[in-house]
Amino acid sequence: MTTLPTRAVAIVTGGSRGIGRACARILASRGLAVVVNYVSDEKAANSLVAEIGAAGGHAIAVKGDVGVEADVMAIFKAADSLGRLAVLINNAGVVDVVARVDEMTVERLNRMMTINIIGTFIPSREAVLRMSTKHGGKGGVIINLSSVAAKLGSPGMYVDYASAKGAIDTFTLGLAREVAAEGIRVNAVRPGLIDTDIHASGGVPDRIEKLRDQIPVKREGSADEVARAVCWLASDEASYATGAILDVSGGR
Repeated sequence: MTTLPTRAVAIVTGGSRGIGRACARILASRGLAVVVNYVSDEKAANSLVAEIGAAGGHAIAVKGDVGVEADVMAIFKAADSLGRLAVLINNAGVVDVVARVDEMTVERLNRMMTINIIGTFIPSREAVLRMSTKHGGKGGVIINLSSVAAKLGSPGMYVDYASAKGAIDTFTLGLAREVAAEGIRVNAVRPGLIDTDIHASGGVPDRIEKLRDQIPVKREGSADEVARAVCWLASDEASYATGAILDVSGGR
């Protein structure tokens, strides 16, 4: 059975729904205290905390925008109150409505890059400060959520989102090599078409139906399927994996 560090803490950004929610459930079931970060859906975050508690685990909900440094610091302060940070899942991210590049505003691009890129950099910085043996830590794992869009480019739809996720791939490789000798493993997962509400938030609620036939396995994935891959990379079964980018995309 896959095991994870016990008596330790995990932070899941954007943890109240979708892939983040599924990750939080698995991590809690394997003995970690989980910080469920959310930005607006307090009800969903609290329901997850209650669900984890009912199953015998421990979790707290912490509001915060990962693109705002002060909010990130508050998230990590809450994690510090629970114990030693062992796992960071950089899951929070956004898409926008379907648009071509020649229709994109600076405001849209700033939001996209701030949340998806800076919102991964700042939490990772704070995690390294706590995990790195260079700073007196005991090691840990950082998992970044990328997207198969980084390979496909998402033309005519979300080139800005795809570009942000391409940056996450590069960041994963660079940070992994930077801290590999300091007890920290850094990996990423690239989901494909997954059955979550991110498609509706991008204004295309029927996107999966339109694209299902383009998926080699002829079906969409589930949040649980992605979360199991994320949590495998966070586990000691993946102890020699760092700088890895794992596609969970049905072959797409």
